[in-house]
Amino acid sequence: MKFLLYYLCINMNETIIYIALLAAGASFVQRTIGFGFGIFIMTALPFLMPSYGEAVTLSGLLSLTSATVVMIKYVKFVNWRRLLPIVAAFVVFSSAAIILLDKIEGRAMRIILGVMLLIISLYFSFFKAKLQKIIRPTAGWQLGVGTASGVMGGLFGMHGPPVVLYLGASEPDKDHYMGMIQTYAVITNIIMLATRACNGYVTPAVGTTYIYALAGLVIGVLAGGWAYRHIPNRIFTYIVYTYIGISGLIIFLTA
Repeated sequence: MKFLLYYLCINMNETIIYIALLAAGASFVQRTIGFGFGIFIMTALPFLMPSYGEAVTLSGLLSLTSATVVMIKYVKFVNWRRLLPIVAAFVVFSSAAIILLDKIEGRAMRIILGVMLLIISLYFSFFKAKLQKIIRPTAGWQLGVGTASGVMGGLFGMHGPPVVLYLGASEPDKDHYMGMIQTYAVITNIIMLATRACNGYVTPAVGTTYIYALAGLVIGVLAGGWAYRHIPNRIFTYIVYTYIGISGLIIFLTA
């Protein structure tokens, strides 16, 4: 019995360290390119938390913290008229997606997650520039983007890609883009966290792990602030999305 308790403690410590490292990497990515926290951390977090729903909840809570730190600096660049229709559509469809989590088996969710990561990796590596040329800052686009973001956020904790596509084409410079995407991340993560709390996903395991992961998150935000000023985004994003694509393939094959 003593050996079993010692073994569990050792593995728990290793898990917490791994989650803290994931939080550092995810916050570094988000601070550098404006999004990607959920995409990065969900490559491994579902295997480290007691349930898939708790993994998505922890991802959202950490992403909210990271985005809030960045938003404080860039919120003055927000265009609320363009942002609010996206948020409105997000509220409806993310809430519906979160309710569906209880009805989908964990292995199926991991398979879908693996496929989604592969698609995201391929899209941002090869097709982003082509799709941005057809995007227009209209109400139809905003509602469509909010809908897609809500479904992805509710099910996978990664609601950034559709909004990044839209804001990357509609915002005049990277400061306006950073203000819009981080403010959107804060608002939407608050909404999803409240919905998940109502559905029983905010558990003691999520709260305890969140506290330990904060150390990694702070390191990632500070390092990402330096990278935002010094590392060319094009090079960095290719590295990140290569990692995501490989992770998605591994998750799909091992689900």
